[in-house]
Amino acid sequence: MILETERLYFREMKQTDFNSLCKILQDEDTMYAYEGAFNDNEVHEWLDRQLSRYQKWNFGLWAVILKETGEMIGQCGLTMQPWKEMEVLETGYLFNRLYWHKGYATEAANACIKYAFEVLKADEVCSIIRDINIASQNVAIRNGMAITDTWTKHYRGIDMPHYRYVIRH
Repeated sequence: MILETERLYFREMKQTDFNSLCKILQDEDTMYAYEGAFNDNEVHEWLDRQLSRYQKWNFGLWAVILKETGEMIGQCGLTMQPWKEMEVLETGYLFNRLYWHKGYATEAANACIKYAFEVLKADEVCSIIRDINIASQNVAIRNGMAITDTWTKHYRGIDMPHYRYVIRH
């Protein structure tokens, strides 16, 4: 276990989490900000990317487990992400749609922000959020983040404006 909150705990993802990850990444509604659900290969690539992040940085997106049931309900963690001409520390979150609107993303992201400041000794943490993803923007705001700048990313053949929400220690 890496982190624990009142209702959740976090651990590194493993290959056996593939099916739980598919419930998130292959859901059209969940993946609207990515312009659609992932296929099996894209889910495998996503999972492999997290495993390599654990090796490289000792962090990445972690499995978020609901204590009450032991079920993986989402993923949340810290990653290094490109932003314009630099690399920034981001907290990201993506949850199974069945668990939306229950405060889990806010609770999880808040724990990751604290981890970044207390364990990694980061000066700032950001969340890079697509302009149409209001729910994720609200999570960032609830965790004390504010927009500092914008950038248009090109992904899946589409220009996608993004905001960078930041909180400083």
